Amino acid sequence: MIVGLRGVVVHKEPAFVHVDVSGIVYEVFISLQSFSAIGNDKVKLFTSHVIREDAQLLYGFLEIGEKKLFERLIKINGVGPKVAMAICSTYTPEQFALIINNKDINGVKKVPGIGPKNAGRILVELSGFDAELILSSEPKNLAFTQAGEALESLGFKKEKISKALSSCSGSDTASLVKEALKLLQTI
Repeated sequence: MIVGLRGVVVHKEPAFVHVDVSGIVYEVFISLQSFSAIGNDKVKLFTSHVIREDAQLLYGFLEIGEKKLFERLIKINGVGPKVAMAICSTYTPEQFALIINNKDINGVKKVPGIGPKNAGRILVELSGFDAELILSSEPKNLAFTQAGEALESLGFKKEKISKALSSCSGSDTASLVKEALKLLQTI
């Protein structure tokens, strides 16, 4: 399983990039978000290696959060790598997490190739999924995740927790929990 590549960009198009890694050139499919951020020199990509009956494909991401989102999406029945890449091209992981938390079916339907049926399926499949997990494990996001888990263990609902935490400004878990508890008493 190939989980990452570090090399030199040989060729770049909106849908894919060719990366030379020690003399071997890999074709890696990328999102439009990654395309706009990749330069024409060295690149480090997190990859998802998809093996099908007729092909072995690499999908590359500059951020680990985008890779986590992609891998979670392709586990949904009816959502393949192309649709998952369309979602990654349309939204950042943070934007898509907000759409999932708000149960915004119209936001999901804005993605090319997703109709009402698939949009509903994606929302249902991801509704129990903690959207914070797709975000990168930076200390601030880790603190938000831990605060969310702490509040959930106290019996608060995920929607209210998400709404409260989005209004908090603390940087560590303890201060986030304190701020969120004050807000949750008023919601």
